Amino acid sequence: MDVVSAIKSRQSIRAFVDKPVSNDIIRKILDAARYAPSGVNTQPWHVAVLRGEVLNTLGDKILDARAAAVADSPDYQYYPSEWFEPYKSRRQACGLALYSALHIEKKETDKRLVQWNKNYRFFGASVGLIIYMDRRVETGSWMDLGMFIQNILVAAREFDLGTCPQAALAEHPDIVRQVLKLDDHYAIACGIAIGYPDMTDPVNQYRTDRLDIDEFTKWYE
Repeated sequence: MDVVSAIKSRQSIRAFVDKPVSNDIIRKILDAARYAPSGVNTQPWHVAVLRGEVLNTLGDKILDARAAAVADSPDYQYYPSEWFEPYKSRRQACGLALYSALHIEKKETDKRLVQWNKNYRFFGASVGLIIYMDRRVETGSWMDLGMFIQNILVAAREFDLGTCPQAALAEHPDIVRQVLKLDDHYAIACGIAIGYPDMTDPVNQYRTDRLDIDEFTKWYE
């Protein structure tokens, strides 16, 4: 698959078939991702590859914390405290597209919760990645980390795999660090579900819109 096709065909996959992904393929994806650029070649990224018992244990502990109403305590703030335009409307359109595909109405809060909680099971993917880095670095390294993550998402398309980057896995970083036995100086950035997509599932059959080039680009000569 050529690079442009891989980029354009990438989408957030939230349902997977029951088919394992080999360690060899994961290594090939990470081998490609490690060529991401980083300031002065710091390469600040770290990856934990989860399967089986560890993946299930992490999901169990996060879901238990949520059921006990333990407050989120992420290592960084992803979204603004108060939404404003045009981002507010885009966020609402994204949520509407997801729940409309699943025929879940706004008032059906129980069904919405069931769908949301699938995040912590990596949506049934056979492999879950946890992306983390040293919290002592600064903002530039978070940019580097984003490029590394994008490389993972795009490289996975070469192997007909689907992915879903998940900030939800960073909501309870202390639990992640506990399960994975990570030192406290590591910040949890996100999770990534990775596996073979189930394209018959309605949750994978919608796509979010993208702005036209001229809506976000100014040309200077």
